[in-house]
Amino acid sequence: MTWSFPIGHLFGSELRVHVTFFLLIAWIGATGWLQGGPAAAAVYILYVLILFACVIAHEFGHALTARRYGIRTPDVTLLPIGGLARLEKMPEKPGQEIIVALAGPAVNVVIFLVLALILGPARLAEASFTEITLASLPAQVAILNLVLAVFNLIPAFPMDGGRVLRAVLSLSLGRASATRAAATAGQVLAFVMGLLGLVAGNPFLLLIAFFIFMAAGAERADEAMRTLARGLLARDAMITEYETLRPDDSLDLAATTLIRTTQHEFPVIDPETGRFEGLLTRAGLYRALEASPRPARVVEVMERELPTSQLTEPLSGTLTKMQTGAPAVMVIGREGTLVGYITRENVGELMIVANARGG
Repeated sequence: MTWSFPIGHLFGSELRVHVTFFLLIAWIGATGWLQGGPAAAAVYILYVLILFACVIAHEFGHALTARRYGIRTPDVTLLPIGGLARLEKMPEKPGQEIIVALAGPAVNVVIFLVLALILGPARLAEASFTEITLASLPAQVAILNLVLAVFNLIPAFPMDGGRVLRAVLSLSLGRASATRAAATAGQVLAFVMGLLGLVAGNPFLLLIAFFIFMAAGAERADEAMRTLARGLLARDAMITEYETLRPDDSLDLAATTLIRTTQHEFPVIDPETGRFEGLLTRAGLYRALEASPRPARVVEVMERELPTSQLTEPLSGTLTKMQTGAPAVMVIGREGTLVGYITRENVGELMIVANARGG
């Protein structure tokens, strides 16, 4: 995910933090400072860190359960509205999808029950959210875990309840129609939350509404892309007419090629062997041109570790490889040479053309 950076690894997945998460920390700390000075600010920040530790546990509930079905989780990202476990794919069997979706809220319920047994019902009943103190912190964390579980069970994307709804509806409607229904429910929920945020003057509620609306739309688009991909092969979507660069080409030549073409990425080919060496992206070229000292050759800034595909590989498998965040999937022919490449942009163009032809 853009605007995020890694902070470590846990259970085989990279743990990342979105930069906007620190805006939340600053806002919560400032609120505590205004209410009770530096000591209160420290308690408020501790409260948020504990809460997000519970969010991480929630996301790894999904990740570790998905692993039982052979699905990897490349990374888990902390956002100001919660967390996001980026699974390679969701199980397409409804029963498995329901189990993976419910695993996250189940972790929060377990945390709540453990804290409730330790604290007792009286401490929980006395918990108040008007002020956060060290004494009230355990009870508040317990109740918030219960709130997290209930909120995530709302039957609308991108909440876990939306995935359960999609899985149940897919039994009768099919996966594509079920996804559209769950995504629409998510966007309606986001609209209502945004309206409440405007009325109440709550910027955090507006931020949550924005993320929910965008995530629901992305889920709808991703499923539409996968529906289109069924029955198609990599060769049906690949770009076959493009200009290439050589490893020893200068960045000035690469910049000139970028200006005079419409390409956003340039395969780098060894002129002697004809083999694919890497990919120079537009973003990578921009960074290199602004760097000091500036790299001299394409080979110094091109991306090397890129997923590959075969001509007759199902396009659905290619889309899965794109979820690693790679700028393109390179299509390799029988002789080991590059015959084309696939980007999300040209898959989107394929979707538009295919839908227009279908209409």
